[in-house]
Amino acid sequence: MQPVRERAVVCLSGGMDSCVCAALAARDYDAFALHCSYGQRTEERELRSARAVAEALGFQEFLHLRLDIFRRIGGSALTDAHIEVPAAGAEIGAQIPVTYVPFRNAHFLSAAVSWAEVLGAKAVLIGAVEQDSSGYPDCRPAYYEAFQGLIRAGTREGDIVVRTPLIHMQKKEIVALGLEVGAPLELTWSCYSGSELACGVCESCVLRLRAFEQAGIRDPIRYATQPDLGTEAGMEFYERAVLGGEPRHP
Repeated sequence: MQPVRERAVVCLSGGMDSCVCAALAARDYDAFALHCSYGQRTEERELRSARAVAEALGFQEFLHLRLDIFRRIGGSALTDAHIEVPAAGAEIGAQIPVTYVPFRNAHFLSAAVSWAEVLGAKAVLIGAVEQDSSGYPDCRPAYYEAFQGLIRAGTREGDIVVRTPLIHMQKKEIVALGLEVGAPLELTWSCYSGSELACGVCESCVLRLRAFEQAGIRDPIRYATQPDLGTEAGMEFYERAVLGGEPRHP
C-alpha cells in the first residue's frame, strides 16, 4: 500500500512560473489547484491553461474562484480597460509597472489558506519570482514572511506554511527546472493582452521569450508578433528587451 502523502494547495494561474511550481507540488504532495479569475483581460485564456496544467499533472481537484474586486476598483492595466498594456521597455523591473494589480497575491493566498484549513493541507505553494521579473511588490520574500505571521496568528492550528520555491530563481533557471520536473510548459499562458496568440511585446511575453532564449530552448507556444531579426530595428528590440543587453550593431 502506498504511503499517504501530505496535501498542498497550489495557486495556479496558468502561467509559466505557476506551472513549474505546480509540477513540483505534484511531485511532492497530493496537490489541489486554486485558480482565480479576477477580471483580467485574459481571464478565460488563463483559466483554460490552468485547467489543462492541473489535469496534465494529475491534481486531485481544481477550484475556480471569481473575484470581482479588482475589476471594480481598476488601477491596473490588467483589469482596467482605460489603462493600456504597454510594450516592454529595456529596463524591466526598474519600477513597478502599470500591470501591477494592487495587493493581488494577498487575496489569492487568503483563499488558498482557507481551503487548506478545510482540506487539512499543511502547505500552500505559489510561483512568485522576485529576481529577473517585473518588480511587483507582492513577489518579494518579505511579503511572504509577513503573510506567514498572519497564518500563525489567524488560523486554527497556525501551522500552514506558504512555500515559494521559485522566488530566488532567474527565469531561465525556471525554464530549465520545468523541463527537469516535467512541467507542461506548452499548456501555459503568460501574455497580458492576447487570447489565442501571445502578443510577443508585453512585459510578460518578453520576460518569457528572454528566459527560453537564455536557457537555449525554444518556447513551445505561438506568438502573434516576434521581432524580425532580419531588420536592424527588430534586432535592436530583441537585444535590448528579450536578451536584456545593449545592441551589438552601431
